[in-house]
Amino acid sequence: MIDDRIEAQRIAADLEEPVEKANALAQKLGLTPYPVNYWIVDYDEMNELIAYGGFQQRYPHWRWGMQYDRQQKSSQFLGGKAFEIVNNDNPAHAFLQESNTLADQKAVITHVEAHSDFFANNEWFGLFTGREQAPGERSEARGDSETTVRPNVGPDAAGMLARHAETIQEYMQDPDIDRGEVEKWIDHVLTLEDNIDQHQPYSPVDIDEEVEDFDTADVADQLGDLDLSEEVQRQVFDEEWLERQSEDSGRVSFPASPEKDVIGFLQRYGKQYDADAGKAVEMTDWQTEILEILRREAYYFAPQKMTKVMNEGWASYWESTMMVGEAFAADDEFVTYADHMSKVLGSQGLNPYSLGLALWQYVENSENRREVVERLLRVEGVTWRNFHETVDFGVIRETLEPPGWLVDVPGHLDELDPEDHRVDADALAAARAGEIDTERYPWTVLTYEGLVERHYSLVKPQNRGFLARIGLNELERISRYLFDDSRYATVEDALAEVDYTRGWDRMREIRQSHNDVTFLDSFLTQEFVDENDYFAYEYSQKRGDYRVSSTDYEDVKKKLMLQFTNFGKPTVVVEDGNFDNAGELLLAHRYNGVMLDLGQAKEVLKRVFELWGRPVNLHTIVKEYDEQDLEVARRRDREPEATEVGKRLRYDGEQVTIADVPWNEVEHLAATDIDYDTKPEDWLA
Repeated sequence: MIDDRIEAQRIAADLEEPVEKANALAQKLGLTPYPVNYWIVDYDEMNELIAYGGFQQRYPHWRWGMQYDRQQKSSQFLGGKAFEIVNNDNPAHAFLQESNTLADQKAVITHVEAHSDFFANNEWFGLFTGREQAPGERSEARGDSETTVRPNVGPDAAGMLARHAETIQEYMQDPDIDRGEVEKWIDHVLTLEDNIDQHQPYSPVDIDEEVEDFDTADVADQLGDLDLSEEVQRQVFDEEWLERQSEDSGRVSFPASPEKDVIGFLQRYGKQYDADAGKAVEMTDWQTEILEILRREAYYFAPQKMTKVMNEGWASYWESTMMVGEAFAADDEFVTYADHMSKVLGSQGLNPYSLGLALWQYVENSENRREVVERLLRVEGVTWRNFHETVDFGVIRETLEPPGWLVDVPGHLDELDPEDHRVDADALAAARAGEIDTERYPWTVLTYEGLVERHYSLVKPQNRGFLARIGLNELERISRYLFDDSRYATVEDALAEVDYTRGWDRMREIRQSHNDVTFLDSFLTQEFVDENDYFAYEYSQKRGDYRVSSTDYEDVKKKLMLQFTNFGKPTVVVEDGNFDNAGELLLAHRYNGVMLDLGQAKEVLKRVFELWGRPVNLHTIVKEYDEQDLEVARRRDREPEATEVGKRLRYDGEQVTIADVPWNEVEHLAATDIDYDTKPEDWLA
């Protein structure tokens, strides 16, 4: 054990400089991360942390052991390798596996700094803490290398989760509470952990406030006129609710509109089912508190699920910029790093690292291209119609190439002009005094503007055809919105005023406000699909397998968005807490062309029953195929047409029943203007 600690201390000492320099470089590049605490852990500790979702302490439950076992077997039998894990906190905590190489550790550190920047600045993460706007932003002054940083507000996640763990542990150790009952209650709630309203700020459910509303005289008077069961009268009704009931005083329904936060609704209005008494009874204090604990954790982890592609792509982009672009990986580490990156980007299936990185690079290239095109379209004699015939793209690329001193800073140190806005004058003076090693860290003497030009995307070899690839439609759109406030006599004059920072600045704006669904919707274009060979596929009823169905970007986009909308899970809302005026719960599946797994849905209803205490219903839509139509379609080599039918699943505590319901009762659940199904629509099983 002592030897292990000594080894960890030695590794930590070796990483002190890379950690310090990576943070400094990240800030030079315009990132404003939370501070990061780095921890050296061994193989088993890393697997435990991964199982715990990046934290050292979680509430006792069998799920963590299952995840640990899965992670360990993945490493042993599938060749998986754990490089890093970092959590969203202020300060953030990152864990480095001691057995990894120095090249791997550097890659992890640069990757983590970018993740921490994303945590600190993305507004979806701010929903949990109540942060109204991103905590860090750059100064508007182009010649100023300083950054303006607002005070960071973090979630104190490690402390929160530790308190949750202690609370649940105390309940499990309470002699008056059966540990098995606590574990079962957690199982019930975890079935619904993605059934929250992740687009709203987190706030705790205030049961006491609801009860106070119920005790008002106005509500009591109104309820006295209705022939309602005592069970229903315990519900909470406000004035708006009473006004709505005036049109139909014989039926009481709530909530006012479909409630997406199913866990919150059950916490507010649910009961536990007492099997001995054969009826619903009030939840105990420990049950209510555990409901809120697990709901709070669901809201905390929601932004990570909502931004997986963006976040991993963002971290991969800046990791590559630092490790390759700024040679953070030394010459003898580069091959190891290349192997590291190929494993990360080359994993099978929908890879958020590769998709996210490609999209961020496309955003950067597109924004930089637009900046250059806007300048060129102001040159005398250049129009959107003659653009491709008039512009010499080879000359454009040569002109945009960074000057030699930006490419080779150490070789031109004596030539650098401290008055140049691309040069950090103070750092230059220190470098000339021998206080900075510019051979290893040339970026130290450059400002943000200098680094942007040094890494300008349009002159990189892999992007040299990007400018010329712009289509006439886009040229016409850009020209339509150009103000004729500045004209250039020559192409050289126009390019002299190109804003090299536009691509990176735009990337940070997008990083602040988007999630995966809006990111894909806004920036996945036909050009991106063609360049990266993306396609949509569907299940063929006639062939019984999956086939490529389209390379149209709208189809590809819908297919991808289907996997990220609502964490890729079915969207289920609460429609009525007094269904059929009998105190039953009615849930509704918002159908988007993809059917529910009815087997899983039945099991979920059984769990929800334990949190509601009374019968639970679920409305959904299914596709049904006539066997004769299927056979005819196969013979004629065409896809059969499906019939969409409304279904109601109901669990009463003993059995699940499924019944057809009239179409008018479920028609509103079918997607209309926003349909994440792909073409042809009837191919999805």
